[in-house]
Amino acid sequence: MSLDRMTIRLQAGRDRRVKAGHPWAFSNEIAMTPAAKALPPGSVVRLEGDDGVRHGAFHFNPHSLIAARRLSADPDAACDAGWFRARLAEALALRERLFDAPHYRLVHAEADGLPGLVIDRYGDVLALQANTAGMEAATPLIVEALAELIDPRGIVARNDSAVRALEGLPEATTLLHGDAAGAVVEENGRRFPVDLLGGQKTGWFFDQREHRARVSRLAQGATVLDAFCHTGGFGIGCAVAGAAQVTLLDRSEHALATARESAAMNGVADRVTAQRGEAMEALERMVGAGQRFGVVITDPPAFAKTRKDQPAALRAYGKLARLAAALTERGGFLFIASCSHHVSPGEFADAVAWGVHRARRDARILHMGGAGPDHPLHPMLPESQYLKGMLLHLP
Repeated sequence: MSLDRMTIRLQAGRDRRVKAGHPWAFSNEIAMTPAAKALPPGSVVRLEGDDGVRHGAFHFNPHSLIAARRLSADPDAACDAGWFRARLAEALALRERLFDAPHYRLVHAEADGLPGLVIDRYGDVLALQANTAGMEAATPLIVEALAELIDPRGIVARNDSAVRALEGLPEATTLLHGDAAGAVVEENGRRFPVDLLGGQKTGWFFDQREHRARVSRLAQGATVLDAFCHTGGFGIGCAVAGAAQVTLLDRSEHALATARESAAMNGVADRVTAQRGEAMEALERMVGAGQRFGVVITDPPAFAKTRKDQPAALRAYGKLARLAAALTERGGFLFIASCSHHVSPGEFADAVAWGVHRARRDARILHMGGAGPDHPLHPMLPESQYLKGMLLHLP
């Protein structure tokens, strides 16, 4: 059946990347005719080369740098509620193979064939983030499909990402379905309350799950510092694993209040102290006071929001590594992370090595890794490998 769908064409000689399987077409690769420019952002279009090669069905936004994002290799794919249900069912089946409990990132954008869409699952409550005009327009279809597949108590739209501005979209946080906006995430045998309306991002950082498990195994009997702790996932995990004392450090009182609730929920409130402050300044003071910890964790927000921020970000990661290494006991462990996708894994590792050296500490790298398997990568989008984590032993 032929769909009433406009065909958008690539400019002559500008189809090499799309032909190679890249899921995006940029605005300077597309023949922006008056008809194309007049299409509502988020429209589903057919994309063809000037040679007539059909590249599939794409979400199209004539006002965005990434103008077209592939939905399907079939240019006549329905892209209706049934189509979204099938895509979501595939993502759900994969997560059910990967995890024993329904707490994970359910959809990770392009790698799950749903460009611009992120969905996190907390049992029977879901957090949805639509970062493109196409996924914003499709949200009612997505909610309908999720209701059929999972029957959640609540679906919350966490559409407060700054990247939405690039698509001409406003920021908003709303309850889309059901009556539940609060949830409890279960991870590595621990339980953490999640505030989907008032917390950060989609409420919980599932990407650090495996790093949290790895670090907590080293914490028994140790003093632990969890800097940039957010709601305390690393530090409280260490306390549950038997840490002697955990210090949580963050500038957000809301995050620390949730962390205190988490500590009580897991029965470790007597060994967890929450300290509010700007982390870098607080770390400087701790170094000056001669404090030391058996395990030091630093998981800051992105230092490089854009490519031009990269040099300053690398200096900041180096400084953070220097301070964190100075705070680590001899024989202790340091975990440091970066979620700046504008900083490559090699650049990050070099900055950390420089900082540890500046602290006059020797180190051995025990582990270098990224996000867990519920954050798959599209093979043509290596830049989506945003998370870098390094675990070091400092003899």
